Amino acid sequence: MVFLEAEMSWNVLISPRELDRKGLLLRKAIIVRLLEDVTNRRASKEHGYYIAVNQLKAISEGKVRELTGDVLFPVTFTCITHKPTKGEVMVGYVDRILKHGVFLKSGPVESIFMAEKSMSDYKYIGGENTMFMNDHSKLEKDTTLRFKVMGFRWMEADRQFQLLATIAGDFLEPL
Repeated sequence: MVFLEAEMSWNVLISPRELDRKGLLLRKAIIVRLLEDVTNRRASKEHGYYIAVNQLKAISEGKVRELTGDVLFPVTFTCITHKPTKGEVMVGYVDRILKHGVFLKSGPVESIFMAEKSMSDYKYIGGENTMFMNDHSKLEKDTTLRFKVMGFRWMEADRQFQLLATIAGDFLEPL
């Protein structure tokens, strides 16, 4: 997994209840709200998945919203992100097994599909404990494996990436 550091600017909205004359409590309220906003937004097409806020660089002067009394603070910060790329090798685990392939999860990426065609010599084994199996190993629920990203797309409605994966290649296999 490749992690990047991105500098971002967002607007943080603070309610009047969280304001006081002491700057330290205001700064704390801004940081807490920023962390909540990053968690709720989860990811963006441009930056990928937001992993952690790294550094708060600047808090600009707040602007009061007349109807509510809320204060809008422009904030600049750095954030650690992860954006999947084609050809990237990742480690994940099997989440669901279907006849035509498996769904994987890896870190914040929850929608990774690996089609049966991209699993070289693995064959589907149905029954109570479904799995894909070859002469050397098996892929069943919760199996950890190394895979390569063949492609991806951004899903705006879900605010996440969908990945297409393969284990056809050198050193791409269950761990």
